[in-house]
Amino acid sequence: MRSIVITLAVALFTTTANAGDAANGKIVFGRCAICHTVQKGGPNGLGPNLFGVAGRKAASLPNFAFSAALKKSGITWTPDKLKAWVSAPARLVPGTKMAFAGIANPKQVDDVVSYLATLK
Repeated sequence: MRSIVITLAVALFTTTANAGDAANGKIVFGRCAICHTVQKGGPNGLGPNLFGVAGRKAASLPNFAFSAALKKSGITWTPDKLKAWVSAPARLVPGTKMAFAGIANPKQVDDVVSYLATLK
């Protein structure tokens, strides 16, 4: 039963994340790349490495000093949570250390979330 639930969750995540254009999301992500890396097994930057972020529990990446607020959030990075974060991190998790205000354009948000979903 657990494997069925996981399979359905992955399918839902992929379907929802595909609402955006991952190729454009990679371009838009350029502003995020100032602080974040995305290489498998790569180092953290000023922000954590985002390879495999889709579906991961927030603040669970080892060797990164996440804020207490993010650690306590209990968030799992579903498409909806990623969209909320990319749009306005401090609104989703007050007290986060992330200084970036967010992306205001909903299409660009969808595109970035679609791009993040490809990093696996």
